[in-house]
Amino acid sequence: MPAKSRPEMPVKTLTVKVVPNAKKESVIEEAGRLKIYVHAPALDGKANKAVIEILAKHLGVKKSKVRIVRGETSREKVVEILSLED
Repeated sequence: MPAKSRPEMPVKTLTVKVVPNAKKESVIEEAGRLKIYVHAPALDGKANKAVIEILAKHLGVKKSKVRIVRGETSREKVVEILSLED
């Protein structure tokens, strides 16, 4: 008997540029990508965590639906957003 497979979830991929140590947290659309300003420093994944929180709030999705797929240690990141509601 074949194993049951989960249905594919619709995924949107975004390219973002992160500016850590910003005075004000914000999301700006710029040159076909998002530029995300975060208070958090680029230390120990703090800025990455902040990016996920800010982007989820900006897009109106749960934090668990947002993940960084490329660029963990770079200011240029590729982020996936799962757009299927629970």
